[in-house]
Amino acid sequence: MTECLFHNVPSHISLILGVTDGRMWHSLADVLILLAAAIVLGTIAEQLKQSAILGYIAAGTLVGPNLLGWVSDRQSIFDLAELGVALLLFAIGLEFSLTRLRRLGRIPLLAGIFQILFTLLAGLAVSILLGFSVSEALAIGATIALSSTACVVRMLNDRAELDAPHGRTALGILLVQDMAVIPLMLIITALVGKGTAADITVQLAVSLTLAVLFVAVFYGLFNYVLPRLLELSSLRRNRDFPILLAMVMAAGSAWAAHRLGLSPALGAFVAGVLLAISPFATQIRSDVQPLKTVLVTLFFAAVGMFGDLNWVVDHLALVLATVAAIVIGKMLITFGVAWFCGQPWQFALGTGLCLAQVGEFSFVLATVARGTTANPGILSESTFRLIVSTTIATLLLTPYLIQLAPAAANLIRKLGRRNQNKEPLQDAPQITELESSRETDSDLILILGFGPAGQRVAGELLQVGLKKIVVIDLNHENLQIASQYGLRSQLGDATQIEVLEHAGLYRSRLVITTLPSTTVCRQIIYLVRQLAPGTALYVRCRYHLHHWQLLAAGADVVVDEEEYVGECLAKQILESPLLPLLLNAKQKPDQPGNSHA
Repeated sequence: MTECLFHNVPSHISLILGVTDGRMWHSLADVLILLAAAIVLGTIAEQLKQSAILGYIAAGTLVGPNLLGWVSDRQSIFDLAELGVALLLFAIGLEFSLTRLRRLGRIPLLAGIFQILFTLLAGLAVSILLGFSVSEALAIGATIALSSTACVVRMLNDRAELDAPHGRTALGILLVQDMAVIPLMLIITALVGKGTAADITVQLAVSLTLAVLFVAVFYGLFNYVLPRLLELSSLRRNRDFPILLAMVMAAGSAWAAHRLGLSPALGAFVAGVLLAISPFATQIRSDVQPLKTVLVTLFFAAVGMFGDLNWVVDHLALVLATVAAIVIGKMLITFGVAWFCGQPWQFALGTGLCLAQVGEFSFVLATVARGTTANPGILSESTFRLIVSTTIATLLLTPYLIQLAPAAANLIRKLGRRNQNKEPLQDAPQITELESSRETDSDLILILGFGPAGQRVAGELLQVGLKKIVVIDLNHENLQIASQYGLRSQLGDATQIEVLEHAGLYRSRLVITTLPSTTVCRQIIYLVRQLAPGTALYVRCRYHLHHWQLLAAGADVVVDEEEYVGECLAKQILESPLLPLLLNAKQKPDQPGNSHA
């Protein structure tokens, strides 16, 4: 009946009425099914004291085309979910200033180059011994040389181990691997028959030139154009504009890198690092957080969709043997190159455990190497399925390996008595510096809002010697005043968790909210009580009507403006010369002679 009604409707009227072929809604249904399954299985994984990532991957496998078949268009989902990896690296980059990036040192760079080279050669040699052709063996070596940036960085960040010795080295090696995606892709493309050695050389030179151009353009954009744009009063008044701008910058950096033939994830990370020196970095990171969370979850679910449980069951022994060989082999190779490049061996072992998996970009390399039905590549269908199954299996093992890394480092440190007094000293200054900085900031005072009220509070606190104060405000001019006070300041929305965490909420003893909005104050009270329940919370209340609401929400002290104004007015009257006159006027009718009785 519906089809008859709209059969003769003109196309422009159909668009107005929303009558479409339904492809968009079908894709949205696929995304919703994946996310719903990820919520359910991710929650189950957390209840079982496991990483939620395991649940996300399992969700994709369950509803994917190879099992229940509820979601079939896995490639489109995977293409969309790749943006999640880019947003994850963009957010991590916002935490890395150029100084902090340089602190990674030469070890990750050298170890990354050697790790890719030796893993590729090991995969090539073993594959040839097993009877594969040289071109197919080279493709296999290239796919297993890469580790999972999304999984490792997500786990290390959640465990607060990106600044640990093994975490810093693992991150550096992952960045080198992301840079290696382009040359590896060019090599596999040439092996499939779509290019020559000369083409590869030319393309590498072009990619290098474009990478330099990318960095230069984004450096100028983030350091000269963006600050002036974000200081516009219209952007400060309307919170929608900064959020939209943050999304455009995050997704735009990934898109620009992709258009230039570079790794979108690496391009997003570089853009984040360049933006990290800006005072707006923390707020931008907070603004992209919701979309990043959705797309990263979708990414892990999309990875699971490539799994085929029936094929794995039929070839279980082969899959298990391959997984064991890759995990042990990559762990030993990464451990060896990290130790050879100068990392203490207990931390090198932790780095090896973190990177003992096959990465998400291996799906891309394997797909190119397999080719299409019309133009077959160098990988057979069975080899392609083995690579996909092995990749998913190693990703499922990654959370356990990362959890094992610190414990293994401590165990090796205890057993290695001879090296205990020498090698750990190389990383000891950085660890001590990090720990000491945390200790010295354990008595922070956060002032949320630095208008006239916040400035008066800060002035009084400074006079009594309290100097460990961090100011959070969305007004750039107020932050300039805070810097004149000599205070640490951060541009951001105090109602967002990321902003409060970055400012040091977990290390604060006192939070002072001087913002006039009661709704905003209630949101802040809820977040502070949720994240740092032991922190004292002093709150400004504009209207007496909301006084008890804020106390009930969890504030320790509420300063009621209307009540305080009344007290101040009464005090001024009682101290003014007008008081005796008022008292005399009150007594005159009662004096003798003035009575009409």
